[in-house]
Amino acid sequence: MRTLILVLALSSLGGCAMWMPRPDPNQAWIDLAPHGETELVAVAVDDQPLDDSRYFQVEPGSHQLGMRYRFEVGPANVGNESEALPRDCRLTLSYDSFSAGARYRLVAGGYGFRPWAKLYDQEDQLLAKATERGCGGVVSR
Repeated sequence: MRTLILVLALSSLGGCAMWMPRPDPNQAWIDLAPHGETELVAVAVDDQPLDDSRYFQVEPGSHQLGMRYRFEVGPANVGNESEALPRDCRLTLSYDSFSAGARYRLVAGGYGFRPWAKLYDQEDQLLAKATERGCGGVVSR
């Protein structure tokens, strides 16, 4: 019985590490919103690596956000007899007017072999588009 209680207690502590921190009202918060079954990861702010890849939180003002976007290119874009091909892309997005206490949404997707990411404000207005910095991971046969 004690073992069961210990296991339950330890497993519940592991779940706490997955909780998102509370946004700092003196900074801007950027949520990551990948499309479908893809992965969007926060990598750096102003070329400084991040400790947590689940979100961006920045001081007000101008910043460059670095991210990785992983997705698959479907057979329709490769060849009907082919399997989906994985892509691992780096993107950067620059925006000059991050505001304290504001929440933003960074949406990412792929169009064929090309990744894209767009920054939206709380009213769903498009603010900026990311630039592709290189992709890899395409398997050639």
